[in-house]
Amino acid sequence: MTALDRYAAAHAGGPGAVYTGDGNWASLAGPAVYPQFRYQHGLALGDDAGNVPLDAIEQHQWLFESDYYRELIRKARLANPTPLTTQGESIILRHACVNRALLWCRHLEAYFVPNVWARTNGQVQVQITSFPELGVAGADTMARLGDGTLQMAEIYGGYVGEEFPALAVQNLWGLWYDQQTHFAAQTNIFDDLARLIEDETGAPVLFRNWIAGDDQYIFSILHGGPGTYSHSTELSDWINHMGWQAKSMAFAEVYTALERRNLSSAVGSANEGLSQRWYEVTRSISGKLYSFNSTTNAVNEYVWAGIPADLQQILIEEGAKHELEALRLAAIQNLVGLQRFLNARRGRGHSAYVEFRPETRQASFEAARDGVVPNWLERIGYPGAAQAAVAVFNKVGPVVGLRIERDGSVVETLITEGPHAGKRPGEVLMPPPPPPTPTPTPSRW
Repeated sequence: MTALDRYAAAHAGGPGAVYTGDGNWASLAGPAVYPQFRYQHGLALGDDAGNVPLDAIEQHQWLFESDYYRELIRKARLANPTPLTTQGESIILRHACVNRALLWCRHLEAYFVPNVWARTNGQVQVQITSFPELGVAGADTMARLGDGTLQMAEIYGGYVGEEFPALAVQNLWGLWYDQQTHFAAQTNIFDDLARLIEDETGAPVLFRNWIAGDDQYIFSILHGGPGTYSHSTELSDWINHMGWQAKSMAFAEVYTALERRNLSSAVGSANEGLSQRWYEVTRSISGKLYSFNSTTNAVNEYVWAGIPADLQQILIEEGAKHELEALRLAAIQNLVGLQRFLNARRGRGHSAYVEFRPETRQASFEAARDGVVPNWLERIGYPGAAQAAVAVFNKVGPVVGLRIERDGSVVETLITEGPHAGKRPGEVLMPPPPPPTPTPTPSRW
């Protein structure tokens, strides 16, 4: 048995469980968080019993068999962790997360924070705060991280896409056929995005949040003022191309706008809708735009430079371990968000969830191809500039079957990577019906 196998065996069945390629999927099933956090976090982070069940793990085998997951295992150095040599430090890292109510921010507090504290013998204390608490709008995250106003922060491409549109390449809504497609597209370009963030801000990327349960739905009040809430420029492009009118505002203000009928609808995930109680002020829900999103956690370069080398490496390893655990939790979080939202609104006389028909999915992809991507190209100044950003997109293109030409045109191609390799977009979106069952020849007898 290798040192990694021993680690996996010691952590099986709960927080910290990892998959080593041995086919033992049951080792990943178990409680979602440490017992001391279960009362506060457990039911939200796992299923209704606070667990990650085996059937959810089995539905997400593609996650744990991916090259990216194996790279996280290597980066976490589970079998050979960096020894703690520094003594007597007292370092406080204040991390700005989008909103404390969101699952990935709660998971940081329940997993990354105590692990870093324990691993550094209390020398590094990570304090989770949020954009609303700090007065951060979201679009200014990169600037504030670069100038040191923020020590450590979450960067969401949808928020900073207006000033740094190249980062929005992972948030081109309507392109993703399913969660696995979005995962494959993002992991193809993570190194490029990290370089872009560090080039612009000097801030090294520490690790990523996985936004599981992030499929986007349309929450409607049926009768109200014009406007559909959008949380990013690229989502606004999709909304407008689908024939609605996108409207931006602070996330925390959406509930009131829906309640006062200043919006007719809002687009967001079921988990976001649940955390903000949109079930109280909307009457229908339809969708969906598939998503398995991620955001980036980076540290101000001067703050990072002041941390001893062994503590830096421990933070990197704990960040990778956090991602491994986030992907374990994603197996159940990808499945339960919509049902939890529908359960919360039960008894309110609201209509049921309406799934997009194949024709609507086709129109959604066309909105991305003909609206979202061309508008993104216009914002980055292509074809006159932004060659590097387009090169990054063309690492996404093989997963979805699109390519950006030198003249800026967007053309469909054969999908050559990811879960739908060998097909064209139309074959994925509107697969041909199964052949009819042959009518049996009547027996002569």
